[in-house]
Amino acid sequence: MRLKISLLKEPKHQELVSCVGWTTAEELYSCSDDHQIVKWNLLTSETSQIVKLPDDIYPIDLHWFPKSLGIKKQTQAESFVLTSSDGKFHLISKLGRVEKSVEAHCGAVLAGRWNYEGTALVTVGEDGQIKIWSKTGMLRSTLAQQGTPVYSVAWGPDSENVLYTAGKQLIIKPLQPNAKVLQWKAHDGIILKVDWNSVNDLILSAGEDCKYKVWDSYGRLLYNSQPHEHPITSVAWAPDGELFAVGSFHTLRLCDKTGWSYALEKPNTGSIFNIAWSIDGTQIAGACGNGHVVFAHVVEQRWEWKNFQVTLTKRRTMQVRNVLNDAMDLLEFRDRVIKASLNYAHLVVSTSLQCYVFSTKNWNTPLIFDLKEGTVSLILQAERHFLLVDGSGIYLYSYEGRFISSPKFPGMRTDILNAQTVSLSNDTIAIKDKADEKIIYLFEASTGKPLDDGKFLSHKNEILEIALDQKGLTNNRKIAFIDKNRDLYITSVKRFGKEEQIIKLGTMVHTLAWSDTCNILCGLQDTRFTVWYYPNTVYVDRDILPKTLYERDASEFSKNPHIVSFVGNQVTIRRADGSLVHISISPYPAILHEYVSSSKWEDAVRLCRFVKEQTMWACLAAMAVANREMTTAEIAYAAIGEIDKVQYINSIKDLPSKESKTAHILMFSGNIQEAEILLLQAGLVYQAIQININLYNWERALELAVKYKTHVDTVLAYRQKFLETFGKQETNKRYLQYAEGLQIDWEKIRAKIEMEITKERERSSSSQSSKNIGLRH
Repeated sequence: MRLKISLLKEPKHQELVSCVGWTTAEELYSCSDDHQIVKWNLLTSETSQIVKLPDDIYPIDLHWFPKSLGIKKQTQAESFVLTSSDGKFHLISKLGRVEKSVEAHCGAVLAGRWNYEGTALVTVGEDGQIKIWSKTGMLRSTLAQQGTPVYSVAWGPDSENVLYTAGKQLIIKPLQPNAKVLQWKAHDGIILKVDWNSVNDLILSAGEDCKYKVWDSYGRLLYNSQPHEHPITSVAWAPDGELFAVGSFHTLRLCDKTGWSYALEKPNTGSIFNIAWSIDGTQIAGACGNGHVVFAHVVEQRWEWKNFQVTLTKRRTMQVRNVLNDAMDLLEFRDRVIKASLNYAHLVVSTSLQCYVFSTKNWNTPLIFDLKEGTVSLILQAERHFLLVDGSGIYLYSYEGRFISSPKFPGMRTDILNAQTVSLSNDTIAIKDKADEKIIYLFEASTGKPLDDGKFLSHKNEILEIALDQKGLTNNRKIAFIDKNRDLYITSVKRFGKEEQIIKLGTMVHTLAWSDTCNILCGLQDTRFTVWYYPNTVYVDRDILPKTLYERDASEFSKNPHIVSFVGNQVTIRRADGSLVHISISPYPAILHEYVSSSKWEDAVRLCRFVKEQTMWACLAAMAVANREMTTAEIAYAAIGEIDKVQYINSIKDLPSKESKTAHILMFSGNIQEAEILLLQAGLVYQAIQININLYNWERALELAVKYKTHVDTVLAYRQKFLETFGKQETNKRYLQYAEGLQIDWEKIRAKIEMEITKERERSSSSQSSKNIGLRH
């Protein structure tokens, strides 16, 4: 990825340009110390003077009023705030008419910023004051006051906090009075510029110490640049939070959100005092010290999938290369490319007006449809369909271009969604809520309606990243997520009226990804790279989960690596310095998943015998129990030396009825309540009582015996035997109450138990014979 710079031969301004701002993706306003406001039209390459300000007004900062969150081509920003050196800010219309001038600060107003909703304006000045104003320019409050000039200010993603500079310090101040203020030393020199992105919640700062830094919203340093030759005079996030730009003397740099640099350009601009990204995030404008306005296009973005590599060579041209046979294809578009995604044998490209869908089998005939909105901010793909996110909604389309659904929930803000907060599978869409970060909304892909009658998934902590598995049946769909404590959890998407079971899979997990071919999960865990070959093991037999993992040292990936993709058995990881590392994992677990999903149990056992690895046998054991294939489970458990479980499985095989067998398999997986319900529904009351006795669940055993008026003496007899073994006296009031005046006769109890077992056998054989008769007919 690099920047394509365009700079006029002669500057349009006579003095330094202090600020720039986009109205649409093709139109820009610039303000200069020559008191002119100039409009630039990038389509026609024309410039025109909008207004000449009075000679005493030297503009410092400009910010357009946010028109709406979904910015269509025709709806443009209609007015902007301009701060100036005379202590005022001016509300100016698009045509250049000064609607209102407000006395704001003593000394220059150094920055002014609208919040995301356009309901409030914050200004900061040389007098060290931070003031909040209404939309019409009425003073609401003075948020803070300090002894040093405030050079830069930014709103928090939810417009509830304000970030501002104080010399070498950065301060985050909530609008709520008495709320905790966060303050930290950020640079060794005066901080000149800050920016806070609403999508990734990260903060940028630049200072006179010639460094730029990336912080999280808690003030933790994520990236610290090398010192440059000159002070960094400007920084700005791209709207989608994936990139940022840095400006200095004769320097323009394009960086990834983690800090490493994609491109460094050295245009002849003087210092770049202000950087503005276009609405679609494809180009940058910079306000230059020598009177120029520098424009830069982001080109040579690259997408890879299996043997295909797609490169954006120009604004409207892509090049496709098949690395197997070195075949090249050129893709031409009518409008400039804004976003693209390559996955599942399809390339999806959104331009400013249309969406193109290419199949990797045929690059010549794309499917094209018009977009409802202009700027697509996110494309997500699954095997059967893809998701487009723009300023006004979320839209699901098939690869044939058919609109499928558009999920919605109250308070949904699509402008702050990214690949970590939205996940897509063949049947489900998951979206993390921004208003309450402990909640995940789940939608049916085909209809866009909420799953489980609108019940959302809620967790005890804030959730950072979510991911749906990609394969298998809808009823078995799982979602994995990382919370604020960096713990990894897994849970079922469909709950069937049961209480959700959120189970912890790992700790200190920084990034995760599901395989696109089978339900294998990988993650970077503290100093280890971990692969969960069969994450469902936690629902079947948690004891053997450690045996189903693959782990290797991750220190080679350095600090803060990120998993880019998990395709087939290849994981791609981007290190903190921007380099890509490819890891191949064993192909055998994926083959095992395939065999099991096709119920080829003999082939699965044969594969495990061939590979001779404990992880494979452990995965097979869990898969077999999950599918109630107890013969295979017995072989697999024997192979990993779990003798007690082999014996238990053998005892299950000897049980007389199908219901008893199923109930004991459920108990094997720890689902005791379900096992009990199953037995009671089948009318096997004694067996339900017996499993509670075996688990020393005395209260429940007596409760069932009393409720169904059967085997009360059996429960009391086993309880008495249990107490005698440990030399204890009965203290439970309910047991004392029912034991009063009751003589325990073990002969009688054994006879009753034998009768129950015989009854169960007869019932089982009669149901089997009636089935056989039905088959003969």
